Amino acid sequence: MTSAQLEIQLIAALVAVACAIPGTFLVLRKMAMISDAISHSILVGIVLGFFITQDLNSPLLILLAALTGVITVVLVEFIQKTGLVKEDTAIGLVFPALFSIGVILIAKNANDVHLDIDAVLLGELAFAPFDRIVLGGSDIGPKSLWVIGSILLITVALLLLFFKELKLSTFDKGLAATLGFSPIVIHYGLMTVSSITIVGAFDAVGAILVVALIIAPAATAYLLTDDLKRRLFLSCFFGVFGAIGGYWLAHALDASIAGSMTTVLGIVFLLVYLFAPKEGVFSVFLKERQQRKEVSLLVFLLHLQNHQDLKERHVNHLREHINWQKVQAQTVLDLAKKNNLIQIYDDIVSLTDKGREFTDEALRYITTNKETAIEELKERYFLFRG
Repeated sequence: MTSAQLEIQLIAALVAVACAIPGTFLVLRKMAMISDAISHSILVGIVLGFFITQDLNSPLLILLAALTGVITVVLVEFIQKTGLVKEDTAIGLVFPALFSIGVILIAKNANDVHLDIDAVLLGELAFAPFDRIVLGGSDIGPKSLWVIGSILLITVALLLLFFKELKLSTFDKGLAATLGFSPIVIHYGLMTVSSITIVGAFDAVGAILVVALIIAPAATAYLLTDDLKRRLFLSCFFGVFGAIGGYWLAHALDASIAGSMTTVLGIVFLLVYLFAPKEGVFSVFLKERQQRKEVSLLVFLLHLQNHQDLKERHVNHLREHINWQKVQAQTVLDLAKKNNLIQIYDDIVSLTDKGREFTDEALRYITTNKETAIEELKERYFLFRG
């Protein structure tokens, strides 16, 4: 592995972690697509900063770009609060307008300057190691590495200092305000950090990969855990995995690094979306199937409780009376027997003592609509196991 390859992967990993931290809170606040708006609208700030300084390496470009990102958020929220349009519409109105202004400014006033619109949109990590910082004749490494490394240190420090405030204002703004935390200040602080992070990653990876690194790892972690600290850790892990895995995929296919990283992030999200233990598509399908079986069992037990006539409790009549197909009827019958809720003599089905107790309690919980109590009841009676 060459030093350039190592530097590319290190830059990508740092960008992934730096994006994952604010991305986790943006996803939780249902503001994920604001990152897309910021990543495009900051072009105006970059162009204006260049017009003022005439230097593409000036820190003023980062400051003005970050300020433009915050202005984007303010404009989106202002339009949304009018009640005339929703947030997604407001985003769709604001960022194309600001991005277009940036494109026009480049076309009219900076045609001879290296502000490549394609590079801004796509980014190219392969070039990051060539833009280096030299101090006193010594090469201290790629510029992107120092920029995103500094931003990451600041982001982590702010996270540690204001974790409690961020958590409270994200999940319960009312409680945060009651305890003396200003949700508005915290909100715009998060937006400022997000803007600075996006600007810092802009030159190295471009807008598309920045958006992917902010949203995809956080959305993947969202499906796996409800604990905020675990979400932050998993978001960082998935971001770094996507960055490193994407680089080697691009190396193997001789393809775009940014495109390969985004592809890996998408594949990881798809796998978690399908197979996550609690929220995955297949898990939800199996859970719903189990719930249908549980409802059928309860209907069956209630029928036995309400009918004492032997004819009504005959196995064949049960299938006819409840309108079940033979396979479904046999499945419910086997489940009830396995849990010792019924007993069968000469094809006549009767509730056991356990079956009667369970049916009475389940009926009470259903009428009071206590879902958690139902789960506790199933655990207590050791139902649906084995």
